[in-house]
Amino acid sequence: MHCSHASSRCPPPDRAPAVGVASFEALPKPLPLPYDEKADAEAAVKAAKARALKGRKLLLIDLGGNWCLDCRLLAGTIELPKLKPWVARHYELVTVDIGRFDRNLAIPVRYGVGSRPEGVPALLVVDPKTDKLLNAGRVSALADARSLTPQALADWLAQWAR
Repeated sequence: MHCSHASSRCPPPDRAPAVGVASFEALPKPLPLPYDEKADAEAAVKAAKARALKGRKLLLIDLGGNWCLDCRLLAGTIELPKLKPWVARHYELVTVDIGRFDRNLAIPVRYGVGSRPEGVPALLVVDPKTDKLLNAGRVSALADARSLTPQALADWLAQWAR
């Protein structure tokens, strides 16, 4: 069960590990190209949701495109050796290519985001049991990821981890 941070009955969030990289310039290059333009996004999300349920994890749907620097910085940060196993323990991650806001837009619509996220990467943190979006209003919070640090991205992901 996920609840507000104000509730005393909720377990504290699981803090993100120290990622060990102070800036995006220090990420391994080339940055990942995480979005598969040819993938069946609906099938990928459905399979990831099933794995999230089975593994008792949250579903993390990463909407973006390989053209987007902020999307690639996020992917490179998630791939860091100190962060990748932590993310895998808490989330079932699935990347969905939305092209230039012209592909696979039924997925954000399904979670109440609208037909066009405010920016990318747009991250949907979903409870796979209820299929409810947990981070409504903050889906595009990392659209300007380059203004943050790798640690700030990790800490953002930790807000929902239990």
